[in-house]
Amino acid sequence: MDIVLLACGLVLSFIMAFNMGGNDAVNPTDCAVGSGVLSISKALILFSVFTFIGSLLQGFMVMKTIGVGIVPEIDVLGAFIIILSANIWILISSLLGKPISTTHSVIGAILGYGLVKYGLNINIQVLAMIALSWISSPLCSLILAFTVYKMLETFIKRSKIWESLVFEKLIKVLLIFSLCFSAYSFGANDVGNATGVYVTIASKLGRLPDYNTMILLATYGAIGIVIGGLVIGPRVLKTVAFEVYRLDVLTGFAAEISNAFVVYLFTTIPYMFIGYGLPISTSYATVGSIIGAGIAKNRKLINKTVTISIAIFWILTVPVTAVLCGLMYIIGISIIPQL
Repeated sequence: MDIVLLACGLVLSFIMAFNMGGNDAVNPTDCAVGSGVLSISKALILFSVFTFIGSLLQGFMVMKTIGVGIVPEIDVLGAFIIILSANIWILISSLLGKPISTTHSVIGAILGYGLVKYGLNINIQVLAMIALSWISSPLCSLILAFTVYKMLETFIKRSKIWESLVFEKLIKVLLIFSLCFSAYSFGANDVGNATGVYVTIASKLGRLPDYNTMILLATYGAIGIVIGGLVIGPRVLKTVAFEVYRLDVLTGFAAEISNAFVVYLFTTIPYMFIGYGLPISTSYATVGSIIGAGIAKNRKLINKTVTISIAIFWILTVPVTAVLCGLMYIIGISIIPQL
């Protein structure tokens, strides 16, 4: 039964990674597309390449947090239901064109599972740090994007080189670089959402060291993310890139480089100090950076209706997936009590 549940769960993990690609490919690519530097297709190709690289090289940092950082251990049935419940919510949101947080979906599901299985015997300290990162990361992105834009704007006004073709080309190159950096950071931070719950289980069943298992799971998840980004990513990308705030080259660069930097820092710095990378919402960080750059230029151009609509889905995500996963796990253990 364990092998059957693991196999079914890994299929769901791939589907979830596919949905992640469709929902979250927007995070590294929205600024380049919204500012007109790249077409949707070209941006998504770059996203695919650098997300894959980031997943392989540093995806283990957050994958460890998802797998063993929140609850003592995730059993096979629990892992299956965590992925299933998060998958359902992500798919619904993607079909509605709402860029909800995949991270919130998974953490909410793990929380629901943990409360049912372990009660309060879960890692409150790690959960608190994750919750704090969810608040601070979009604020950091917003402030950094605002600051970067103002610095660039001041430099341009003083130097009077905005009309220079060389300067415009330089900014476009930097914007493409920031897309690649952001995609890399996204891969490192988010691939664990799809496959992290299987680290311990797969390691035990496959008799492999945890690190080797994480590399294999990262590869598996990255393939799903890439395919999903290429197939259904354009729909959500249009919502954020063109409806939250229409970006020019300057605001696009300020937003994208800020988003990339913040996601990378939250992935790597906590891992170096506490042994766990923080699974932040890259959707939060992205929209925060877009709004920060938008406010710096002209706050009246922010589409408040779309922004509020996105925020409502974000707020609903954790309680919805927690309740859904908890109820499904209760039903599951009543059907298969030995697990």
